[in-house]
Parts: sequence; structure tokens; C-alpha cells
Amino acid sequence: MIRFFAAPIAAIALLSATAGGALAEGVDSRDIMGGGPNFFQGGSSPIPRTTVNYNGNYAPGTIVVNTSERRLYLVLQNGQALRYGIGVGRDGFRWGGVHKITAKKEWPDWTPPSQMLARRPDLPRHMKGGIENPLGARAMYLGSTLYRIHGSNEPETIGQAVSSGCFRMTNDDVSDLYGRVGVGTTVVVLNN
Repeated sequence: MIRFFAAPIAAIALLSATAGGALAEGVDSRDIMGGGPNFFQGGSSPIPRTTVNYNGNYAPGTIVVNTSERRLYLVLQNGQALRYGIGVGRDGFRWGGVHKITAKKEWPDWTPPSQMLARRPDLPRHMKGGIENPLGARAMYLGSTLYRIHGSNEPETIGQAVSSGCFRMTNDDVSDLYGRVGVGTTVVVLNN
């Protein structure tokens, strides 16, 4: 089920800012300005981002998606990786392979592919980027596939198998990853 959120908290906070630029009492500026637990309704991840020891044969800068673990690793120097919780494809929609990031977009528009529309004719044919968009704050497109690593306005799906093959992250986590990788980054998807 795709859920869309409105942005009343962010709008109220911005409209309630004082002339000196301070936000309304009780509103954390990180929540609306790029980070924090309520980043554009993205919520905090139930699986915290952390640096871990990593024993893979991948060059630093490689993204490794482990669908069975429901984790994404950004390989770092010195046998370490940054580990993120992700949502993965549900049964019948998991896949594996090696691709490159071919495009990156902030607040991407969403046009559901024809295959998805055949399964879900109730979906919009196109949706402009923004906080209500199910692709969230950032998207990284994987080769010529229909798949992306993208944000989500459903943080409770992180660690679950619910997508149509894309890899979901919280808006905070996908923004962090987006800032660390570029077009041309290798993405290895392990589907064990």
C-alpha cells in the first residue's frame, strides 16, 4: 500500500518562524531543513545507520545491497562499511546483479512503470517530486533497470520486503548516501 503524507508540520513551522529566523517553539529545525527524525515525514529508521567491519572483496565506494539481510553497505577504506537499513522487493520482486548509478535526482518525480500500473490501476500516472511522493527526498537510478535506491515516506517499511523491486531508505539515510556517491558508482545486488 502506498501512503501519501501532507506537510502540515513543515508548513506550520515555516510560517510560524519569527522575524529573527527562529522556528516555532517545539519544532526542531533539523526536522524540516534536512535531517533529524521527522525529515519531511520520512521518520527515523528502525535500523540505525552505523559503521561496521566489512569483509568483502569490493573497492571502497562500492554499494553492496544484501536483500536477504535487508541492508545496504557503502564500502569504506580499511575493511569497513557504512551499513543502512533498507526495504526490499517482496516475494517475486527480488533480483540480483551488478549495475551502475546512472542518474541521481533530488525530490524526484514519479511515473509508475506500465507493469506497476497493470497491477495497481489506482496509482497516479505521474506525481511531481515532493514530500508526498513515494520516492522520497532522493533517488539513485540503477542502470537501464526500472529500479532505484530511493527515499520513502513510510519509514516503517525499512527492514521489510514490500516494494516492487526498488530499495527503500528513510529520507535521512538516502540523503546521507546520496551525498557520498556519484553517478558511475557500482551497485552490487546480492539476492541469496
